[in-house]
Amino acid sequence: MRFCFTFTPRFSCAVKAAFLDRDGVINVDYAYVHRRENFHFIPGALEGAAELVRKGYQPVIVTNQSGIGRGKYSIEEFRELSFWLAGVFERHNAPLSALYFCPHHPTHAFAPYLKDCDCRKPNPGMLLQAAQDLNINLTQSVLIGDKPSDIQAAKAAGLSEAVLVQSDGTKPLTECTVPHLQAKDLLAAAKLL
Repeated sequence: MRFCFTFTPRFSCAVKAAFLDRDGVINVDYAYVHRRENFHFIPGALEGAAELVRKGYQPVIVTNQSGIGRGKYSIEEFRELSFWLAGVFERHNAPLSALYFCPHHPTHAFAPYLKDCDCRKPNPGMLLQAAQDLNINLTQSVLIGDKPSDIQAAKAAGLSEAVLVQSDGTKPLTECTVPHLQAKDLLAAAKLL
């Protein structure tokens, strides 16, 4: 089963995408954010997304959302927030192409979401599915995330760049999680690309 909300149809020719993690990159990560009143944009996030669009990238959100599998909120609640978020991006000259999410967790979820899947980052499933659905050229695409698992997913999918944002240096980085670039936020990351 594919978990995504698509906002634009498949592109007729291959495009480059900016895959964006959500929590910790676009919004403050308070854990299990699923309501507008708890969704607080990180300063520079919307401006960074608009800068990526100006540079020719199609924004696609790829986000682990085990809160669904854990019963913290429903897919419908997540859908409502996601469509609101797409509207905000549109109003800030950064229209989202799609939002892919993984509701699974290998050990902390209820059936049918209790599973080790290929879509939960660090696995590249969401990126590969987006490439197939939207006609994205992965070798020309980038991922901007805040966790080593984001970087692992980018590398596993063969993306040209992986940018780690808001890294305080406390998260251990291994050879497979060292990013190509580091930046303090999404706007700074967009300016580096």
